[in-house]
Amino acid sequence: MDDLAAQLSASVREPTNEREFGWALLALKAGQRVQRAGWNGKGMFIYLVPAASYPAQRGAAKAWAGEDAMIPYKAYLAMSTADGEVVPWLASQTDLLAGDWRLLD
Repeated sequence: MDDLAAQLSASVREPTNEREFGWALLALKAGQRVQRAGWNGKGMFIYLVPAASYPAQRGAAKAWAGEDAMIPYKAYLAMSTADGEVVPWLASQTDLLAGDWRLLD
């Protein structure tokens, strides 16, 4: 993580404020929130949710894993939407090829 933080810190000092997705991914891995200048929704951003686990809460999960089981999940990207809700996020081809990624102000 220190290498990622150093790479991010060095690139943030460059004159331009907007970057490509590879830079955004480094920022996400370093714990930053990022957004695209081209997104229409005000205040939208994405962030990395690290791998963890949660207690089984529904019948299907309890039947599959056990009554007191912890359900593991892998890291994923989440988006805070324009209306303040959080949803899992998957990059479109347009997002991957865009050059307008920036840190959340």
